[in-house]
Amino acid sequence: MAKTKKKIYAVATGRKPGIYTEWFGSQGAEVQIRGFAGAKYKGFATRAEAENWLVNPSAVFKSKKPGEEAIAETPDETEGYIVIYTDGSSINNPGPGGYGVVIIHGEERKEISGGFRKTTNNRMELMGAIVGLKQFEKPARIILHTDSLYVVNGIMKGWAEKWRKNDWMRSGRQPAENCDLWQQLLELTEKHEVIFKWVKGHAGHIENERCDELARTVSAMDGLGPDINYEQGRTTVVQPLF
Repeated sequence: MAKTKKKIYAVATGRKPGIYTEWFGSQGAEVQIRGFAGAKYKGFATRAEAENWLVNPSAVFKSKKPGEEAIAETPDETEGYIVIYTDGSSINNPGPGGYGVVIIHGEERKEISGGFRKTTNNRMELMGAIVGLKQFEKPARIILHTDSLYVVNGIMKGWAEKWRKNDWMRSGRQPAENCDLWQQLLELTEKHEVIFKWVKGHAGHIENERCDELARTVSAMDGLGPDINYEQGRTTVVQPLF
């Protein structure tokens, strides 16, 4: 197997602008831009290209290979990472709902699903991510794919972290919904090195479609248990669902 060429990451706007040779980790580029409003960063094939871009971030540089751009905002390589796909749905929203999870770890592939008798789409999207990350007891490097911008933006743009720092209040002193689940998800992202990537739903992506199928199948089942916090109106109170 050919060795994947290592990228060089340049952060022009972030917590600590500069050149980074790793994406994940305490010394990597990802921690410098996660939740940082207006972050600007790119990946390059060579250090020289990265340094040139830092001088003029609006420029576009080409790699030495003809016709190939040397720009990638997030690492394309999945080698060495656990890959998770998740989806959630609710019939009539609110109504019976479910989540589906597909985990790909090396040559292993695992599917997980579950649901509740009354819940919402957003809660099931969050639950899918939570359940997927909870499968790993030890800290792991994970790329999690979801078609929920609510979930992706909540983590990658730092919304949930800001709500937590503000005692789970949003701007305008409105309580943040689903903070019982956001709290769990934040704790899991602090345990693991996770990057959330958005995929377009219902666009023919095999694993996303499979997660959607798992979620919808569970939603239609009889005998589902209660989403206790939702049914008791405690979604703005930090209390675990399970």
